[in-house]
This record gives sequence, structure tokens and C-alpha cells, in this order.
Amino acid sequence: MRQQHACWPALRAAFPYTTPILAGFVFLGFAYGVYMNVMGFPFYYPFLLALVIFGGSLEFVAVSMLLSPFAPLATFLLALLIQARHLFYGLSLFDTYRGLGWKRFFLIYGLCDETFSIIFSAKRRLPEGVDRGWFMLWITWLDEAYWVFSALLGGLVGGALPFDTAGLGFVMTAMFVVIFIEQWLNECHHATAVLGLVAAGSCLAVFGAQSFMIPAMLVILSALLLGRRPLERYYLPESDQAGGRETR
Repeated sequence: MRQQHACWPALRAAFPYTTPILAGFVFLGFAYGVYMNVMGFPFYYPFLLALVIFGGSLEFVAVSMLLSPFAPLATFLLALLIQARHLFYGLSLFDTYRGLGWKRFFLIYGLCDETFSIIFSAKRRLPEGVDRGWFMLWITWLDEAYWVFSALLGGLVGGALPFDTAGLGFVMTAMFVVIFIEQWLNECHHATAVLGLVAAGSCLAVFGAQSFMIPAMLVILSALLLGRRPLERYYLPESDQAGGRETR
């Protein structure tokens, strides 16, 4: 009997984890496609931007960039500022993506807020017998596919249907709240979660809603680097501390 390729069990295991992302991306991706159509762009623009940029909020900002005078340096700096949080995501997944060969290239390219949340919460309770690399790759592929094809659908429908995008942004906020609660319930210790809440809340109060993200990430990164050893003793079992291995 021919042995089943490892990618198919990984797909069956990964898909249920991505269903909350599907629910959020269908609405927001569709709204993004409609928004670009209303702004005068043909249907393939939201599809191509979603496929190439895959940056969520950056894609919405890119609409105004495309309609503005050519300013590559300002565009680069603004894009870097908006997406700088991915630097921290990448650092935190450095060991998780180690040793995955060709898969890690798309894992790095396709990393977004939602994919990071799923991989971070699922990597410690990976279903038995499922290939870790294929599992994470399917999560990344599925999440991007939800966004890209929802944007394409919105671009195709465009102005044919009356569609009010007001309030849809809360869909993603609600999804992140649910993911945070799930991680909180599944973790025995909550030091890092409390650190994130305190850092974000403090920086929000000091810098305001438009500028708190990067200071908050710097505070969190500094605290994690300075407190790495105590946190490892706090979170990891003694066997993993002795071997220096990551708990998966």
C-alpha cells in the first residue's frame, strides 16, 4: 500500500486552526477589494497587492500611496513603520523555523499577525504524527489564500453591491481577543501575557493610539532579553532547560 505523503495529514490538522482566520479575512479581504474598486482600481489590483504585499493594514495604506505623487523614500519609511512588528515575530520564531529547509522561505514571507498567533499557540500541542514543517506551511498557505481570494472577490464585485465597510475592523480585534484568551487558558504561567498587557497599556497612555506600537514592542523585547533566564526557568521543564531545547 502506498504511503500517504506527509503534507495531507498536515493539511487536515492545520485547517481547523485557520477557520477563525477564514471568518475574519473573508470580511476584511472582501471589504479591501471593494474599497480599491471604489477608489478606481481594476479588480486585479487588490488581488496582486494582496498576493505581493500580504500586509493587512499596509495594503489599505497602499491605496492612498498609489494615488499620491511618486515618493519612494517616504513610502519605504511608512511601510517599515507600519510593518516593523514583523521583525519581532521573526525573532521569536527563529528556533521554530530552524531546520525546515525550503519551507522556511515561504514561512518567512507569509508570516502575518494571525499566522504568528496560530503557530505560537499550536506548536506546543501539535497533533501526534503530523509533520511540523508541513503543518506550519499549510497554516501559512491557507491564511494567505483566504486573504488573497477574498480581496479578488471584493475587487470583482466592486461597486455592484452596496457595501458599508464601517465597523468591519472590529472583526480582527475580536479574533485576537479570542486567541489571547485561548492562550491564557492553555498556559500555566502568565508572566509574558501580563508583560504584553502592561507594556501595551503603558505605551498607549504615554504615546497615544497612533504611535504606541513600536515603543511597546521595544519595551517587550528589552524585558524579554533582560529576563530571558528567569523566564526560561519559569516556563520550561527542567529537562528542556538542561538540554537547551525548545518545548514543542
